[in-house]
Amino acid sequence: MDRTTRPLIIVAAFAGSLIVGLVLMLWALGGLRNVAAPAAIGGPSQLTDQSGQAVTEKNLQGHPTLVFFGFTHCPDICPTSLFEISEVLKAMGKDADRVNAYFVSVDPERDTNAAMKDYLSSFDPHLKGLTGNPDAVAKVISAFRVYARKVPLKDGDYTMDHTALIYLMDRDGKFVAPFNLNRTPEEAAADLKRYL
Repeated sequence: MDRTTRPLIIVAAFAGSLIVGLVLMLWALGGLRNVAAPAAIGGPSQLTDQSGQAVTEKNLQGHPTLVFFGFTHCPDICPTSLFEISEVLKAMGKDADRVNAYFVSVDPERDTNAAMKDYLSSFDPHLKGLTGNPDAVAKVISAFRVYARKVPLKDGDYTMDHTALIYLMDRDGKFVAPFNLNRTPEEAAADLKRYL
């Protein structure tokens, strides 16, 4: 990819993410009640979980699934969202065994299987951390229309800007809606149980 095409691709991806995010937000807030949710979210994938087990799009089938994209070095949004997802899973009781919950890395450079395993040890054991080689991760990021970008820091390190949406997928692996965590864990768990 040459130096002139890359910025155009980044701008196009960012613009596309903003448009999808706006449509999803309007739909979730009821502004588009008579419009079906966009169907082009998700697709073929091949990542591994924190134990090294392969996870593909077929693992999303048969159970409702929550998918959240982030990275283990995230200072606030990722751990907060994962804590809230953990609280929902806890509120589900034994029904949590019938739900998939995935934390997909947008930073495969640092988020190895071992790093994901260590990081997720602080959250509900139903949460699985998915990572892979950069191409495999990029494919999943693209399939879910996620915005993710490496941002250099002054000390030579970097952080990641990324979409902070929790995707609710149905038992067929199809996108339903953004999952709302701005309610009690019990209310969110009752909502999730509707898709069992």
